[in-house]
Amino acid sequence: MIIIAFFSFFSLKEADQVNRNFIEHDLVLLETADKLVDELLAQELYGRRYTILKNSEMLDAFWDQSKAFDKLVTVIQRLPDPYNGPACRLSILHEEFNLYYQVWFKEIENSSDIRADENDIIIKNKLDELICFVQTVVKDTKKSQNHLVLKTENKARKTIQIIVLLSGIGILIGIVIVSFITRNISRSIKQLKIATMRISKGKYDHLPQVNTKDELGELAGAFKKMARRLAQLEEMSLDASPLTRLPGGVAIENVLKKRLETDRPLAFALIDLDNFKSYNDKYGYAKGNEIITSSAKIIESAIVEHGTKEDFVGHIGGDDFAVVTTPEKYISICKAIIDTFDKKIVNFYDSEDIKKGRIISKNRQGETMEFPIMTISIAVILTSETKQLNQFEIGEMAAELKKYAKSLPGSVFVVNRRETQ
Repeated sequence: MIIIAFFSFFSLKEADQVNRNFIEHDLVLLETADKLVDELLAQELYGRRYTILKNSEMLDAFWDQSKAFDKLVTVIQRLPDPYNGPACRLSILHEEFNLYYQVWFKEIENSSDIRADENDIIIKNKLDELICFVQTVVKDTKKSQNHLVLKTENKARKTIQIIVLLSGIGILIGIVIVSFITRNISRSIKQLKIATMRISKGKYDHLPQVNTKDELGELAGAFKKMARRLAQLEEMSLDASPLTRLPGGVAIENVLKKRLETDRPLAFALIDLDNFKSYNDKYGYAKGNEIITSSAKIIESAIVEHGTKEDFVGHIGGDDFAVVTTPEKYISICKAIIDTFDKKIVNFYDSEDIKKGRIISKNRQGETMEFPIMTISIAVILTSETKQLNQFEIGEMAAELKKYAKSLPGSVFVVNRRETQ
């Protein structure tokens, strides 16, 4: 009995440590690698815009994205060995990437012989090398995950075999006690084995039913935590906008529901671009996508500068965004979004259209009309501690208020302050 207990304890503790490493290190590395690609592509986009527009804001944005990339590399550096291995290579490749762009920028500033085609090829090759390296890191990490899952399964199988063997010997000493312990341990390990196999196949809804408070219970708890986290990551990945990488409708509803459950007042802002369709019809979806991406950055920057760490930004789809903030912060956030949007939107129009202050395009009925330069409308719903609202009611109120906001000229934000006592 004592031998069985000791073997089970140390075997399961080792398996528990394997799963803890998976949660605390592998998942962190995968999430960070995904963000690295996003930051790198954003930096490259701003770099190319600067070479075309010669706009200092594009240059500043380029270096801001570079710093964001470096911060993510620092996250990897802080991981223990061997998880921090890619950090050094990432830093070197990124420095080379920045250096090639600096050479190009210097040629532009000095108006010297600008080797645009040559610079473009060099930078594209370096960008491909960086992304390829990140993808290799992700691939190796996932391979390591599969190895850990197999290792845990093999460990569980080996534990069962040895426990069964020791149980046979223990029958001579105390058949009743040994049978009881073996039955409970075998059941728990079987649950963990089944959970391991299900999770390895992407079925995160199967959780091991182990309710003991021993090492088996802790291991089962680690499995449950891992499964829930993987399910959340998969849901976020499927729900997120592929264009802005912001959380989508499901995440927005979940965040709004959780904030409402705290009974603390909040401000829900529904954001929409005016005359976006007419712009898209004239300038094409590629230019339209640039405006969507730029708008997302504007909203995120406004939250960073004027909001709180708990504030949330989501992309419902198309030209619709959502923000969840506090009643104390929404005014400054809305003003910052409107001011920045109105300043930057003119960069997406031809100079001729800017002079006219309008474009010629077709409405939803196919009729040719004049449409003013794009503006932004924000509908803000304030909740109170005295009125119980759910996320669906707030969404409906915001949609109705947005119609009114879009009927007003220019970029505006409107607020519904009515409360039911």
